[in-house]
Amino acid sequence: MAGDLNAFKSELNALVRSQRAAYEADGFPSAQTRVDRIRRVVSLLAQNKDRFVAAISDDFGHRAREETLVDILAAASALKFAAENVQTWMQPDARHSITPGGEARVEYTPLGVVGVIGPWNYPITLLLSPLAGILAAGNRAILKPSEFTPRFSELLASLIREAFSPNEVSTVLGGEGRGAIFSEAPFDHLIFTGSTGVAKHVMRAAADNLTPVTLELGGKSPVIVTKQFDLAEAARRIMTVKARNAGQICLAPDYVFVPAGTERAFVDACVEDCAKMFPQGADSPQYTSIISDRHFQRLSALVDDARTKGAEIIQALAPGASGNSRRFPPTLLLNVTTEMGVMQEEIFGPLLPILSYDSLEDVTRQIRSGPSPLALYYFGEDDETARKVLDGTASGGVTINDVMAHVFCEDLPFSGIGDSGMGAYHGIEGFRTFSHARAIYLQAPGEAGMAAVNLLRPPFGPEFEDFISQAIKP
Repeated sequence: MAGDLNAFKSELNALVRSQRAAYEADGFPSAQTRVDRIRRVVSLLAQNKDRFVAAISDDFGHRAREETLVDILAAASALKFAAENVQTWMQPDARHSITPGGEARVEYTPLGVVGVIGPWNYPITLLLSPLAGILAAGNRAILKPSEFTPRFSELLASLIREAFSPNEVSTVLGGEGRGAIFSEAPFDHLIFTGSTGVAKHVMRAAADNLTPVTLELGGKSPVIVTKQFDLAEAARRIMTVKARNAGQICLAPDYVFVPAGTERAFVDACVEDCAKMFPQGADSPQYTSIISDRHFQRLSALVDDARTKGAEIIQALAPGASGNSRRFPPTLLLNVTTEMGVMQEEIFGPLLPILSYDSLEDVTRQIRSGPSPLALYYFGEDDETARKVLDGTASGGVTINDVMAHVFCEDLPFSGIGDSGMGAYHGIEGFRTFSHARAIYLQAPGEAGMAAVNLLRPPFGPEFEDFISQAIKP
């Protein structure tokens, strides 16, 4: 095992050096080269969508075809948006000059070699959509898919080898121990998507090389439903996302606040909606399995813990057949308390605790008192109330009157805050995350430039004193 890991480390570091050497030899790539690289990834997705569907479904035990198609769509949309805008993003930003006739600007230059560690839940989107900003910024990239999706990872590695030179984009595979080694490699930037606990190890490992990191994590993303919004329609929109991928989404609604007295009506609406989406129960071909026995057992333990502590458990679908053991039905929980495990950790599955409230101030105070989530969802028609909720909470992103819609808007940054992450990508923010903002100043010509130089050059005279006095005057 140690020998395999040492060999992996040696090969990875050699690949980083090779990509960096190519980056240094070739110089900054043109917009045309960047667009070509991005379009190769899009073509790879379009031409192999059925192979991706089959591979990922095998990895999950069963994953709905439509789920993987959405996975592909999200990545392709990010890449195509970058290809359409990269030439504009590359243009220098003019800034204010300090002297008349001087010029100040920011040019965005590539960083070099970027490492990408992807998760298993949306293996295409969360591994390939960062490439939109990485390639648009002119970088090289090395991808590390999750060991929980081995069939997908092997397929992707094969397709990347066909589409790219190893010095442009490469994929490395492997399981236990290799993620830590990947984090220690001397990248110019590293992006990790996964859990907060693992992210701390990634950041420590990257620190040895002073590698900057972008962390896209998770957390308990809350939903607030107000009396202003139709309860059944809110339930329909919430369950659309909560049931997607069997809740295995970093942006999935983690728990819901509803007005006191409406809890049972909300549960009934959720159950009714799930029956419409999945008429065959949890065995529906459009309902996805839990990724592994370990994660299935973790979800079962959360339900058992909540039941033991007094929660009411309502299954929104008939459970899967005995031969389909990882089909975990959407499950609603009432009478939830804070000491239950479902309220202490990110659920990452189809469990939905439902809480009631009398005062929105109490809700925002409770959200604000915990770690900042990756997303916040609010349902209401009053802009003033929405403003109070926004100003009274912190989160990575927000969707109002829907769930998760903000992540599909490529012109918005995708980011966490605090325990839910740091840094942003998608759109121009992704381009800038994976670029160096290089400050460039051109001193003014002639007398104006000479006066600026002489002002700060000994011997100092009264002009310097007058300048300082005026510059610092309130």
